[in-house]
Formats: sequence, structure tokens, C-alpha cells
Amino acid sequence: ERAYRSIKTWNLNMFTLIGIGAGVAWVFSMFALLFPDFFPAQFKTETGSVHVYFEAATVILTLVLLGQVLEARAHSKTNSAVKELLKLAPNTAYLIQNGTEKEIGTDQIQLQDILRVKPGDKIPVDGYMTEGTTTIDESMVTGEPIAVTKGVGDYVNSGTINGNQSFLMRAEKIGADTLLSQIIQMVNDASRSRAPIQNLADKVSAYFVPLVVAISILTFIVWALWGPEPVYVFALVNAIAVLIIACPCALGLATPMSVMVGVGRGAQSGVLIKNAEALEKLDKIDTLIIDKTGTITEGKPSVEKVGSFDDKNDHDVLQFMASLNQMSEHPLAAAIVGFAHKKELSLFQVDEFKAITGKGAQGLINGKQIAIGNDKMMAQAGASLSKEQSEITEQFQSQGKTVSFLGIEGAIRGYVVISDAIKETSAKAIKELQDQGIAVMMLTGDNEHTAKHVADTLQLSAYKAACLPEDKLKEIEKLQSQGHVVAMAGDGINDAPALAKSDVGIAMGTGTDVAIESATITLVKGDLQGIVKAKNLGHKVMSNIKQNLFFALVYNTIGVPVAAGVLYPIFGVLLSPMIAALAMSFSSVSVIANALRLKNVKI
Repeated sequence: ERAYRSIKTWNLNMFTLIGIGAGVAWVFSMFALLFPDFFPAQFKTETGSVHVYFEAATVILTLVLLGQVLEARAHSKTNSAVKELLKLAPNTAYLIQNGTEKEIGTDQIQLQDILRVKPGDKIPVDGYMTEGTTTIDESMVTGEPIAVTKGVGDYVNSGTINGNQSFLMRAEKIGADTLLSQIIQMVNDASRSRAPIQNLADKVSAYFVPLVVAISILTFIVWALWGPEPVYVFALVNAIAVLIIACPCALGLATPMSVMVGVGRGAQSGVLIKNAEALEKLDKIDTLIIDKTGTITEGKPSVEKVGSFDDKNDHDVLQFMASLNQMSEHPLAAAIVGFAHKKELSLFQVDEFKAITGKGAQGLINGKQIAIGNDKMMAQAGASLSKEQSEITEQFQSQGKTVSFLGIEGAIRGYVVISDAIKETSAKAIKELQDQGIAVMMLTGDNEHTAKHVADTLQLSAYKAACLPEDKLKEIEKLQSQGHVVAMAGDGINDAPALAKSDVGIAMGTGTDVAIESATITLVKGDLQGIVKAKNLGHKVMSNIKQNLFFALVYNTIGVPVAAGVLYPIFGVLLSPMIAALAMSFSSVSVIANALRLKNVKI
């Protein structure tokens, strides 16, 4: 049926060759059974009956189906990563309602529901802890085996396993919106996507099938003209053997099998791959662009100092800054608001709030025009730094700290000093990538002094400070025009355009949904070490695909001449169609077995 369909649409494939081979054997045998007198003597046995090949056609189809069954079983193994992820999601949860506890199905959980998670249970949905402290095993989503301590206000993800303490949580994301559901969806989509190298296999198959049919016909003619008696029997058997052994099913399997297993392996290590093309491009990248806040650094900034430039006291400066920042999603803004809450300050109402990407924010408080942000933001608000103010801020910036200013009605009234520690793994990951010949460059919206401090600490090959989103985009376009294959790693909304433009966009899983949506790879743990894992995985998958293509093509290159009978004049060796079918199935199984090696590969 599939052979007929392939010929009808002229989309020639492995089933075309099997269909023609088995079909010719069966039609010949049927004709021989019904009209034996039509055939010359050399086709007949001593009793006058004609040699038939029903058993050959049957065994060929049986062996091909056996190969398909083995292939299907292997496919189910390659998808084991998704199956394991599905097992992580619990079916029930404990709802706290009016002070009573009730067991419900996870599909009944509503947003903002308060749930109890008992010791050893899997967390049912994503949300914030509202009561209790515990340790949580997050290895299934981050790949890290060490349990993490969590307390009130901390975010927990569905599918992760609670330790030995009970706690309460508030449901923030349910159903398909949970991290676990998104991971499963991403792994599924990536498994089905095509790598560009697959196009090579398809092109080869498109030319290969007509070529094999031509070789099969030529084999029949050569044996019929110069073969030993019975010439037509030899000619038919060898022509069918050529069709069967040349079947390029191993060629068709070579790429998708490796992609499926590779994507699953990545998911187990907290590296989520959106499509197969990303894996192929990962292997070719020579330049990595990284953001600073939340990518190199922890992304958990903390306020070190609040200062005033005039008669306002520090509390007033903080109150204005926190009031305006309560409307912003930026990590620095969250740090200032959190600091004000700790000081138990009441916040003002803000009107006409506007976030200005890469600079800061502005709005009206008590009818006054308030601005907060970097020196570019102050310039936009009509305020400029005095020499004394510049000296104070440069002192902090030279230590790698960020300084934000408060502008009121066009005058700079105060500042806040924020520090954001460099992640422990950043230096090691950058060194490993540089050792692999990848140029690592930092583009940050932060000031020159802070950027230089971080770049020097990590020994980066290059950096650019005070970058707006369009600056990051232009830098990537410039590098691409010079022939570089560029990967970009970031976590914020301001990184989204650059992530989408780069050859490989890598989002930190700890970052914003917009960044994750724009990227082709997401690192669940939000750690640069994940880029090293992703790069290593891309290299291993591409090597595996090339090995598979080699197995498939070399096997066919050797198999076709042997089936055509080139060894017969010297060694007297012929390949029956049944042996050819067995060898063809074996080639597919060898490709599958090679792809499955990726399940245990070290990245």
C-alpha cells in the first residue's frame, strides 16, 4: 500500500523498493503457478513445474515488518524521556478550603487555590510557598542532584519532590501552563522537528531509488545475456535481491532517531531544545553573546546602600524609588521594592507609569515628575550629574555594583547602590567554552565601570556596556554579517529581540516567559554551565547523525554490487532476496542501536 502510494505521488522511498521487489517475486510466482507452460524449460524443474518464490516474498515482508516492529520499539525507547516526565506529574493534590483538607484530582485545581504538599509527595502545580520550610528535589527539571531548601515566598515547580516537611502553597500556574507541561510539550515538538541535515538524506533517497531500479533492470539484462543456465532464474533472483538490499530505510532513520534521543537526553539534564535545527547550529557556533544580570550574575540583586544628594533623607529617597518601581518587572526594581517592604515603608500611588527599556522608568507621584534609572534615564528626564555625584557613583561602579538615580522634577535627588553576585558556575563555564574556541562577549545595559569589573573578573574576550535592546540586536547582526555563527544567552524582556535574531537563542529558565518564548533552547536552571552541556550535546548528536548516515550509505554501497552478483564470477557467491531482506533490516537496527547510545552520553 505504501509502495503504491509512493509511486503514485512520485515520493520514492524504502517502501518503493520493497514493494517492487516483493511484488515482482509474488506476481512472477502467481503467473508461474497458473500458466507454467508459458515459461521456457530453464525455469522448470525435472517434474515440469516452475520455480516459484512465494516463500521469498513472504519472508521478505516478514523480515521488513520485523524491522519495523524493532524500529517502533526503539522509537518508544527514545521517547522514554517524555514518558518519565509524564510520570512526574501527580494525579491528586490536597486542597485546603475553609480550614479543612480535601483530596482532589490535579485537573480540578484552580488558580490561587491553597494546597498542602505532604512529605515525599510530588508537587502538583507551580506556585509560591505560603507556609512552612522544606527541602525539594528538583533534579528532574534542573539535572542537579542536590536538594534545594525552600521557605515562604519561594517558587516551587510541579513534578519536583518534597522532602520530609509538610508545607502549604498557592497555585499560580496550572494545567498546560506549568513548567513540567511546557517541558513535555517542548520535548515532544523537538522530537518531531527536522534538522537541516535531514534534507540531505531526503535528497539522496530521491535520486537513490530510481538509480537502484535502474541497477536492478541492468542486473537482470546482464545475467540474462551472460549468466549461467538457467539464466532467467538467476537474472530474476539477483534483480529482486538488488531492490531489497538497497532499501534506504536506514538512511531515513539516521537523523530523526538521533534527534529524538538527543532531545530526551537534554531534557534529563535541564537543557530544553525547541527544535532539531538548534542542535545542528549549536555544533557550529563560534561566538556566544551573554547578558549580565540574571545570566552571569545571580539575577537576585540586593540593595546595599541608599543615599541622598540634598536635604531629603534616605527614607524619602527609598520611598519615592520603591513607589515608582512597584510597577516594574525588572530584577533591580524588585530588589528596591523588597528593601522598602523590609523597612516597612508605605508606598505612594503612581500615575502615568512608563518603563523605558535599557534606561529605567518614569511616572507621576503626588503630581511630581519622577524618574529612576541610569544616567541615560536622567538625561532623558532633563537632569545631569554633577562632578561630585559622578565621583560618588564611579567609586561603587568600579567595584562591580550598579547605581540607580532618583530624579524629581529634573533634578537628581538621590541614588541606590545594588549588588548582584556573580554565579559560582559562571567563571568555570566561560573558561570551558573559551577552551572550545568560542569567543564569549558580554553585552549589558549596565554602566562601563560595572561591566569592566565583571568582564575582568571573568576574563571575557570582549564586552560592551550601556547597551539598549537595539544595540544588542545590531551587534548580533554585525557579527553574523562577518560570517560568525552566533548564540545569545539572556533572561529578560530586553533580551527577546536579540534571542530571536541570533542563530541559537538560549534563555535562562529563571527568566521571563517572553525570553523563553523567543529562544530555541531553554536552560531550566538558568546557569551558564547549561550552555556547556547544550554545546556538548549538539556536538554529540551531530557526530551520531553522521555515523548513522555513514552506516546507511556504506552498507548500501557494498550491498548493492554483492546482490547484483559481482562476486559470483570469482567466489561463486550470490545473495538470495531473503538474506538481502534480513541484511536490510539489520542495517536499520544498527542505526537505531547507535542512536540509542546518546541516552547515556556524558554532557
